[in-house]
Amino acid sequence: MTSENKVTFNKSSLESDSSKEEKHENTEIIKELGQSTISNPKGNIHCLTIIGQIEGHMVLPPQNKTTKYEHVIPQLVAIEENEDIEGLLLVLNTVGGDVEAGLAIAEMIASMSKPAVSLVLGGGHSIGVPMAVSTNYSFIAPSATMTIHPLRLNGMIIGVPQTYEYFDKMQERVVQFVSKNSNISKDMFRELMLKTGELANDVGTVLFGEEAVRRGLINEVGGLAEALKKLYEMIKLNREKKNSTSGMERGALQ
Repeated sequence: MTSENKVTFNKSSLESDSSKEEKHENTEIIKELGQSTISNPKGNIHCLTIIGQIEGHMVLPPQNKTTKYEHVIPQLVAIEENEDIEGLLLVLNTVGGDVEAGLAIAEMIASMSKPAVSLVLGGGHSIGVPMAVSTNYSFIAPSATMTIHPLRLNGMIIGVPQTYEYFDKMQERVVQFVSKNSNISKDMFRELMLKTGELANDVGTVLFGEEAVRRGLINEVGGLAEALKKLYEMIKLNREKKNSTSGMERGALQ
């Protein structure tokens, strides 16, 4: 075996080891954070899952399935800054959780420059509603449900007018965000939020897939295939827009 062949063989071995390590790291990321990046000619997309209960300022019991606020925020920053990632697929199956944490995540997704599509599977309840509508386009599975209700608080609170005003303003933030990022009006959303009779000993509304679309909360009933198709369409339009802009810039320089 010549020295040149040895070098080629060693290089090939290193690349193989590097590939194995990368696959192992990706597998660990999927296991730990429930997210992965998919690359193909149609577009490089990042899949981010929001499952269980959204954990914010308070640490939940270990038996609870949670999505941790401090894990999601850095991921969103990395997705926005990574030039290789062209779109975000947000998959939700959540019961809700910390209101401020959920709303902060929703605000970050809504402010991203890259195309984003959400898919509600199972449930997108409570603060999961703003997260579901935070993307450019949203889907819901036919069997999935979404619960809309007023803000609730667990634990001890100070029973003074200022406390009520704070929660009233927080609730108004949720109403404004949802109406701004979907086709439902503020009045309709408030009506669903305060509806009596549907939930035992509580107020609120449960919407199934088709009804969520009919109310204007979600864009379309569909599953994974439809969500991916829509995201790739948006990525294609984004590429064409970028190529057109760069072409105009080159023309201006000439």
